[in-house]
Order: sequence, then C-alpha cells, then structure tokens
Amino acid sequence: MTKKNTSFFNLLTQAPWWVPVAVAAITYVFLVMILPNIQTGNPIINAIFTALSQAAPFFTGVFLLATPFTYFNSRRKQRLLDRQQDIDSIKALSWKEFEELVAEAYRRQGFRVIENGFGPDGGVDVKLSKNKQTTLVQCKQWKSKKVGVAVIREMFGILTAENASKVVIICCGGFTREASNFAENKPIELIGGTELLSIVKNIQSNSSSNVESSTNHMPLESRQQLEPSPNVNQVRCPKCGNQLVQRQAKRGANLGNKFLGCSSFPKCRYTEYMQINCS
Repeated sequence: MTKKNTSFFNLLTQAPWWVPVAVAAITYVFLVMILPNIQTGNPIINAIFTALSQAAPFFTGVFLLATPFTYFNSRRKQRLLDRQQDIDSIKALSWKEFEELVAEAYRRQGFRVIENGFGPDGGVDVKLSKNKQTTLVQCKQWKSKKVGVAVIREMFGILTAENASKVVIICCGGFTREASNFAENKPIELIGGTELLSIVKNIQSNSSSNVESSTNHMPLESRQQLEPSPNVNQVRCPKCGNQLVQRQAKRGANLGNKFLGCSSFPKCRYTEYMQINCS
C-alpha cells in the first residue's frame, strides 16, 4: 500500500528551514530574470510569461511562509526526543511521533534524513544518507505485537529495488525468532524497544554534555546564574521534562528574586518565579 499523497507546501514544512528559503530564491530568480527573456513567438504564451514574472513576489512569499513552520517543526522534534524517559513514554507515542522520534535520533547522529511517513501504512518511513551510503528505515509502532518475518522480507525486497546499502526496522517491542533468523548475514538491522531507548538516552546524555561544556566557557557571573541550589525538591519542567533547579536573578526587574529554571538551559528557557510567604 502506498503512502498518502501530500502537498508540496507540507513537504516544505517537513524540510530543513533553509529549503523553503532556497526554493523561494530560485523561484524569484527564474520568474524575474530568466522567464521574461524567453521568447516563444506566441503572443499568448509570452503574455502568460509576463504575468508570471509580475507575480514573482507572490510565489516567493508563499514559499517563505513555510520557513517559520520548518523552524518550529524542527524544535518540536528536538523536544520530542529530549522528553523521552522510558520505554513506556515511547510506546505512548502516536505512529507519526514514533517516526519523528526515530528520524530525529538519526539526525542527531549526523545523518541526512528524509522523512517519507505521511500515513501509517508501511513502506519506507525514513531515508538516511551518510558517507555516500543510503539506509532505508521502517518504523513499527506496535505496542505488544512482535514484528514478523513478512515485514523483514518486504524491506529486504525494497533494499534490492532501491539499490540501498542497508535497511533498518525499528519497533518499540521486539521481533519474532523467524524475523531475527531471516535478518542474519544480511544488510538488515533490527532495533527493538530496548535498543531504541538506549540510543535515545545516549543522545540525551551527549546533548547534556554539550550544554555543560558550553556553560563552562561562560563568564563567572553567567555561570553563577545557572548553578542549582542543592536542597531543591525534584520538580520537572512542564516543557521538556527535565529537572527544575532554583536560581537567583542577577539582573533586570526581578533582581535578587529566586526562581525555578530548567536544568537544560539554554536549550530550554522555562522559568517559574517562586511564591514568597509573608507570614
């Protein structure tokens, strides 16, 4: 069964932020600088070309309109990965969120990622490129049922048809014995829920290490603003799920006031000012 068709605008919103900008620039250059210089000898076609050239700002604006969507979509996928805590949180995802989680995990590992999933109906959900090799990924958001050998055979056939280097089947559960046996000695990688959770946790750990490293290079005053107080109860950030820590404002209108800030700052900038009891 083929994937559902989607509009070109939706495809742009799924792409990196610079893609709609590039499309808008190419469209404007073509309509304004190239199209008016094309002479067909047909006055009707020439008139259409002229009208299209005059409408270049409109077409450019439509493509640029997708840029903020791509940015916020990218941030949403980053937060989706960062807030995963255990296998239960992964199993609670919808089929589309599960595909986005897998795509974001590979994106953080340096792969060029193309997401193809616009319907929960099989096929290649994610295409990966790295070191001139193409990897095809299928995601199975099956909470209890194990992935059988039929799925593995299907992806092996797609591997041959697409001339890819490798296929990966990822699920939040496990695989049948027949599926595992079929994948042996083939360019097929099977990743179950436990392995996926381990990958996600490693990525989260690396992201936290990068934040800590960047914090160590801040001026002393800035670092002091980020230092958590040791006796604060374990309160979770409502935006990303990480721990909230107590800090004290060093500047601005709230100078000297204590507040709760996300421990993943500057990645998450959530703050919550503490209530002061006057009794």
